[in-house]
Amino acid sequence: MPVVYLVIPCYNEEKVLPETVKRLTAKLESMQACGLASDGSRMLFVDDGSRDSTWSMISQFSKENSLVSGIKLAHNRGHQNALLAGLMTARQYADCAISLDADLQDDVEVLDEFVKKFMDGCDVVYGVRKKRDTDTAFKRSTALAFYSFMEMLGVDIVYNHADYRLMSRRALDALSDYREVNLFLRGLVPLIGFRSDCVYYDRHERFAGESKYPLKKMVSFAVDGITSFSIKPLKLIFSLGAGISFVSLIGFIWAIISHFAAGTAAWIVGLWSLWLLGGLLMAALGVVGTYAGKIYGEVKSRPRFLIEQTTSDSLKGSVDRK
Repeated sequence: MPVVYLVIPCYNEEKVLPETVKRLTAKLESMQACGLASDGSRMLFVDDGSRDSTWSMISQFSKENSLVSGIKLAHNRGHQNALLAGLMTARQYADCAISLDADLQDDVEVLDEFVKKFMDGCDVVYGVRKKRDTDTAFKRSTALAFYSFMEMLGVDIVYNHADYRLMSRRALDALSDYREVNLFLRGLVPLIGFRSDCVYYDRHERFAGESKYPLKKMVSFAVDGITSFSIKPLKLIFSLGAGISFVSLIGFIWAIISHFAAGTAAWIVGLWSLWLLGGLLMAALGVVGTYAGKIYGEVKSRPRFLIEQTTSDSLKGSVDRK
């Protein structure tokens, strides 16, 4: 039987943690009973610098429940870094690790299917949503547009997959060799290239608390994904610049002809062109600046996470050195 670790990043999740621990405990015990998980299997909660009682609750649960363990990051590093911290810790003890959210939106009943596919030889198993009925119309349309845009840019990404996935120890070892500071795991994991499969599930409503991904964070996450895996936006700037130069030349010729032929106010066209070009230049500088910022973050090569506390001595020493 495999040692299965459930990796759950947490940020201010005090309202949902008791129910999460309750449901995952029942599920792990069920998996152990039917031979899908060994006695060494655990839940690994990663506290991403929460400001509420999340860490104290994780610590207390670990004392009361042998299936619960946890690590606390020294600072809030964001969901992707917290998830990576949990995965890099779990790979030292587990045959496979399954990442899922703490809010119980990911259907825990399909965990059996993940492990069965792992036991059949898959190193990576993606949890893919069947539909997006629980999303608002805005979130659904923007999410579908994001996946379509990523595919258009040539990024290898699994459609309708978030971060509900299983990775074998071999896949986790391979993931540890990727040293990006700007993490976008949904695009990074498919690059590993080991045998993979999908498990389809229905995503539930959040059990309690508020979403940790408001619009601002969603936009930032999308920008990180695009700029981390494609330079096509930079190429698009060149193409756009060449096209605008051609159109501007045509417009200039038309304005001169119109001025001498009909006495029209050619300066209006010139002013409009100036505003248009000014806006496009600012947008282009913003795109280039985003890529420059990415380079700045990468060359500093700071640790992606630092573990401040753990619930047991066996988890100590798991500090990111990449």
